[in-house]
Amino acid sequence: MEFFNKIGGDKAIWAIVALLALFSFLPVYSASSNLVYVVGNGTGTTLSFLFKHGLLLALGFGIIYGVHKIPTHFFKGLSLIAMPIVLLLLAYTLAQGTTIGGANASRWIRLPLVGFTFQTSNLAAVVLMAYVARYLTKIKDKAITFKESILPLWIPVFLVLILILPANFSTAAIIFFMVMVLCFLGGYPVKYLLGIIGSGILVLTLFILVAKAAPDLFPNRVNTWQNRIENFANDEDSDADYQIEKAKIAIATGGVIGKGAGKSIQKNFLPQSSSDFIFAIIVEEYGLVGGLILVFFYLLLLFRIVVVANGNNTIFGKLLVVGVGLPIVFQAFINMAVAVELFPVTGQTLPLISSGGTSTWMTCLAIGIILSASNKETSEESSGAEIDDTNPLEVLSGQL
Repeated sequence: MEFFNKIGGDKAIWAIVALLALFSFLPVYSASSNLVYVVGNGTGTTLSFLFKHGLLLALGFGIIYGVHKIPTHFFKGLSLIAMPIVLLLLAYTLAQGTTIGGANASRWIRLPLVGFTFQTSNLAAVVLMAYVARYLTKIKDKAITFKESILPLWIPVFLVLILILPANFSTAAIIFFMVMVLCFLGGYPVKYLLGIIGSGILVLTLFILVAKAAPDLFPNRVNTWQNRIENFANDEDSDADYQIEKAKIAIATGGVIGKGAGKSIQKNFLPQSSSDFIFAIIVEEYGLVGGLILVFFYLLLLFRIVVVANGNNTIFGKLLVVGVGLPIVFQAFINMAVAVELFPVTGQTLPLISSGGTSTWMTCLAIGIILSASNKETSEESSGAEIDDTNPLEVLSGQL
């Protein structure tokens, strides 16, 4: 009971996150049999994958607890300090030139000592949202010109996106969309946003043309995007539709109440059954009822995020919660939409449910920030602090 008394922030969000994490053990353990007996040819055990998933979640909840104790205004200075570090990490990740199946897959770096791989774009997304929220807070109620915002706002946004785009179009697209939403909510002039959207389309077009003209720069990546879109639009069966077809079979055979925990058949055929397509396995095992309950929890999380944002007493807190919170729910629904073929294959995991990556930690980092903004102690502390957010050292030391 003493531990629960030390937990601050929105209790509903704590409960939702805990329930999603606890539930994830069942489908992850079930789907891990594919990784052991099909992908791994019998090497390893399902328990080892379950232990790894549990370790990632335990460390993730440690991140949530630690971050939610940080006063909300500290994230202004932290975003300034973290932005150049993130840019260096993204550049290093892209420069590795990793390929999988001939396609550019420069998304991960391996953490020394612990042996985990780390997807730097997930960290970049959280840091960038905090950075943009800080800038929008700074210009609130000020007349701003596009020229004045190029260097402090759009150059960092452009650099992050251009470093993520070659290896991960879907993540870059989600980040770009969320930046546009955040800027719109933050009162940035709409006419400038329309110009940025037009510029983004132009840059993407130029990137595709360059990648087509010089395929060695970004091996097969544009072809992968093209094939996924064509397969999505094409109703005819093909080898490229294999994952989607198996996912739809899993969903169709799940029925209303499902086959029962651990009784999925399609997990043995879906290559990404424990990550990208775990929603299909959940519906196969727990049916339409299980799928709708999962949707309900993500919608409930969205509702609580909106409540926290609306209840925060600072402009920065409101924008920060929206910036780091909405992508979690947005990513969840993209993952579900892919499984039911409402969206082309993107490679986005199901937050707090899917296994196999430190993206769980970044989701927990975002949740910790949201809880910090909902924490009465940290939000009151930040609202009463008159600190110059242009000086990150002052922001970090202002409460010491």
